[in-house]
Amino acid sequence: MPLTYKETGVDYDAMDPFKRMCQMAAVKTADNIRHFGISEITASRGESAFLLQGDNFILAHVEEGLGTKNLVADDTRKITGKTYYDQIAQCTVAMIVNDMITVGALPISIAMHLAVGDSEWLKDEQRNQDLVAGWQHACDLSGAVWAGGETPTLKGIIIPGTAELNGSAIGIVRSKNHLINPANIEAGDAIVFLASSGIHANGLTLARQIAAKHPKGYAATLSDGSTYGEALLAPTLIYTKVIARCQLRGVPIHYAINITGHGWRKLMRAPQTFSYVINRIPEPQPVFRFIQEHGPVDDREAFGNLNMGAGFALIVPQKWAQIVIDLALLCGINAWFGGNACESRDGRKKVIISKNLEFAEEELSVR
Repeated sequence: MPLTYKETGVDYDAMDPFKRMCQMAAVKTADNIRHFGISEITASRGESAFLLQGDNFILAHVEEGLGTKNLVADDTRKITGKTYYDQIAQCTVAMIVNDMITVGALPISIAMHLAVGDSEWLKDEQRNQDLVAGWQHACDLSGAVWAGGETPTLKGIIIPGTAELNGSAIGIVRSKNHLINPANIEAGDAIVFLASSGIHANGLTLARQIAAKHPKGYAATLSDGSTYGEALLAPTLIYTKVIARCQLRGVPIHYAINITGHGWRKLMRAPQTFSYVINRIPEPQPVFRFIQEHGPVDDREAFGNLNMGAGFALIVPQKWAQIVIDLALLCGINAWFGGNACESRDGRKKVIISKNLEFAEEELSVR
């Protein structure tokens, strides 16, 4: 039987209604800040980052987490002796800032939140050093200051010997021309994909279940000679420099998508009714082929929940597509023209992928 994300305990059908409930309640608090001369940008509700505006500024706020990738690091350390916490620190920061840049904001400050099950966790000097070095490096890659953080010990809530790693960030939209508004999407716009480094920090619960049932676990060898554990722990790419270069070049970004939870379904996150037709998909990294083979995980489940080699997407006017690709390459990130936003023939949002896959609007309920 094919393995599904839902069967691992991650059920978006249960999670998404709660998110929508929160959004409905949150919008009712908007007037609380008007006496500061600040207002929310209502269109950012339901996006990956929340926007606030004053007379002369637009700020963004994001809260995000690593998920369970640190459990992979802990188990792989038993095999290799490396902690990998420098890499998963970058993954955590990437999850935060890659959400922020989807609205055109660049991060200016990032805070760490590390909750542990017991204080003994903090006595591992090598792990501490790697975590701190990795977080600092990721802030440098993001162009943001490390603002501080919080390190609670939550005995009875978090399992002893484990930790939860997440954080938050404040960002700034330097010009109103840089604000990314999905209302600008037009039929015929190009979809440019930015390559991922692998699984990034989404889908690890599924990946862990596969390791648990494989006879070699994280020591299993992939087709490129790497081990499963080390491939899963490849640091998540940070895309802020690509957005910054696009802004400096004057690229009119109509929409941006951080391809994390919900996989390629995220391409239809914008509220307008378009079909997003993808006719060029990347060759997924060996880690994805391993997951699909040993899950087994079929294409629909994989593209519906994982990034499958594409970590980020930009929707821009067709004539700007090659410029975006060239700018990404200058940042050391591979990019390619993947498809187009098209008028919907039946009045419903869809993602149509060349592998005979189609996702309809009811399969992405995040608003």
